This record gives sequence, structure tokens and C-alpha cells, in this order.
Amino acid sequence: MKKKKKSFPKKPALVLTAAALLLVGSTVGSTRAALTYYSENYSAQMNMQSIGVSLLENDKVVSSRDYVSNNEWKGTSEGTLLTNLLGKDETFTPGKKYNEAISVKNSGTIDTFVRVIITKSWQDKEGKKHTELSPDLIELNFLTDNGWQVANAQSTRERTVLYYTKAVAAGDTAPALSDTLRINPSIASDVTKHVTKSEKGKTITYTYKYNGYTFHIDAEVDAVQTHNAKDAIKSAWGVDVNVSDDETTMSLQ
Repeated sequence: MKKKKKSFPKKPALVLTAAALLLVGSTVGSTRAALTYYSENYSAQMNMQSIGVSLLENDKVVSSRDYVSNNEWKGTSEGTLLTNLLGKDETFTPGKKYNEAISVKNSGTIDTFVRVIITKSWQDKEGKKHTELSPDLIELNFLTDNGWQVANAQSTRERTVLYYTKAVAAGDTAPALSDTLRINPSIASDVTKHVTKSEKGKTITYTYKYNGYTFHIDAEVDAVQTHNAKDAIKSAWGVDVNVSDDETTMSLQ
């Protein structure tokens, strides 16, 4: 984006393509892999027909995965987040907080423990990720006073790993792990000034660092049944946890 000095606005707006801005993927595809791997080790204790998980955004199902039989699943493992982020004719505004409540529903018939991995990134028009651009400017406000716990040792600036520390009963939905999303307004002031001299005089233009890029949020959900949960979670997720005797709560070691 380039503007002459005489037309440079007092509060510069970051121009992003709205359609591309909202193309944010989510997936629960890893759920199948985790559960399949788990069943190979604990087939005697697991009823595959009973397992299921759904990803919800603002109380609406975005994607789901429920085991049927004979290694067949129902539901769609991929969905799109933020499709209803903006109102009609509304323009996305950096600094504004938008409702973004992400949660998980146990759509199966047995109790489970769940994990969610949130990944934030900036991508160009070709879909290439640019790690030099700060994912910290993509501010998804996490809620950790309702049973969700961030695994700091497993998280990075781009990726946040969260575990719900209580078993989710069949048919129940865990509390939301987030409530709002905003893009830090400093993104609109990250500009480079260029001065060009010619016979006609001096021309000043400004280039926005994030112009032409879109932000992306990926949500990945995993579920493991509560029976023999300590060993099951170690096998499926590769992490050590403490589980209560009644297998209704867990905590990271």
C-alpha cells in the first residue's frame, strides 16, 4: 500500500482482502489418528463405536468426527472458522474485539478427555506461511479459569496447546477456551517511509509491512476415553499426566 503524503490519513487503515482474511482452517482430523493408535494398544478396553468429538465456534458445530463401525466415521473432519465474524457490509477493524468462543463437545457416548491445539500464522496470497511476521499480533484471548490449562512446555509463539482438565461426559460441551479475537492495532502503524526526489519535487510514500498478508487460525481437536486414561493419554498424546482415582480429572505433570 502506497500513499502520497498529502493524502496520508491521520489514522491509517490496514487494507486486507476480506474474503482471504476469513479463510481460516480448522480440523479434527488428528482425532481419528489418535483414537486409532489408542485402540491398537487398548482394544480390550475400548469400544470404538462410542467415541466422538465436535469442534464448536460460538455454539455452532464447525467440524465433527464420530466413529460408526468398520473404521468408518461420520461428520466432516474439516471446517472453516470465522465465517460469521463480520456483520453485513462490516469492514474488519484492527483493534476491535470480535466474539470467538471455541469449545469442544463430546458427541460420542462415552466420557473423554480432550485436547485442543491452536496455531496462528500469517500467509501471503499464495498461501505460504511467513514466520518473520509476528503471530503475537493475532490475539485470541484464552480462558484458563474454567478447567482449561495451557501446556506451556508444549506451546510456542505460533502454537498453543490446551488441555481440558475435567472429563467431558457424553453429550456435554466443555466451557469455551477463548472468548474474543482481535488483531493488535499496532499492525496499522508498522510502516516504512520512502522519499523519492525528482524534477517535480519530493514524493513521500508509505509501505505497510503486513499489507497483502492474511491471518490464519487453525484449531485441532483430540479426544481420548477416560478409562485407563493415564496410559491412554501417554500412548495417544505422548505426555505424562496425573489422573484422579475416579478418572474424572487430570493434570499435567
